[in-house]
Amino acid sequence: MELFEPILHFFEQRWVHNIIWAVILAIGTAVAAKVISKTLNHLLNRDDNPLPASSIFINIARAVIWMIGGSFILDNCFGINANALVAALGVGGIAISLGFQDTLSNLIGGMQVTFMGIIKPGDNIEVGGVSGVVQDITWRHTTIEDACGQTIIVPNSNISKNTLVHLMPFGRVVVPVAVKDTSKWASLDALADELTSATKTAVSPISGFDKEPYVLFSEIGDFGIKGKIIFIVSDDSTTFTAADACIRAIAPIIA
Repeated sequence: MELFEPILHFFEQRWVHNIIWAVILAIGTAVAAKVISKTLNHLLNRDDNPLPASSIFINIARAVIWMIGGSFILDNCFGINANALVAALGVGGIAISLGFQDTLSNLIGGMQVTFMGIIKPGDNIEVGGVSGVVQDITWRHTTIEDACGQTIIVPNSNISKNTLVHLMPFGRVVVPVAVKDTSKWASLDALADELTSATKTAVSPISGFDKEPYVLFSEIGDFGIKGKIIFIVSDDSTTFTAADACIRAIAPIIA
């Protein structure tokens, strides 16, 4: 017993109790944050969810839980009132807020574009001279993947301050055509049918269609009749491959 007395005496001290409880509460807060994050992630990815599945909601929820847990630990384990601590910071708190001005601006910008439904993951957008498909919206930036597969990081404040353009779906393919001699076809409808048939045959092995090919004629000029073949592929990653296949298929027809 004499061997264990120093150890028992150590654990009987109040400050040791406080640290142990602080560790237990911190673990509990971490577990609660993880559970809430997983629950929110599941709810946001449901089909009937009206909100976009952006990580900004999860980040905000996690931050709120840690703020509540931290305040509880400070108050109950160390006797520090969180409200009094914030008030005691005074001018220092103002200086800190000024230092985090850009961060706050990005956070508010992210909340604006998310809660107002301006953009969501999967949208094809153009903002500040860059364009691509939105991958995620975090508390600080929006991640966009461009046509070349490059990841572009755009601060949320830039999105709220600059002109935002919602582009057509990324899988949409538009191939301009110009036919100088249309005498080979009985009508423009017959020409359009041949172009769409050739496009379907060429693109089908690459991807299915969300919208099947159709032809719009737009102009009669010096180089014949101009128009475009338009279709939307099911697999966004095959957009450029599908456009290439379409061009190769219709080139012999309009040559």
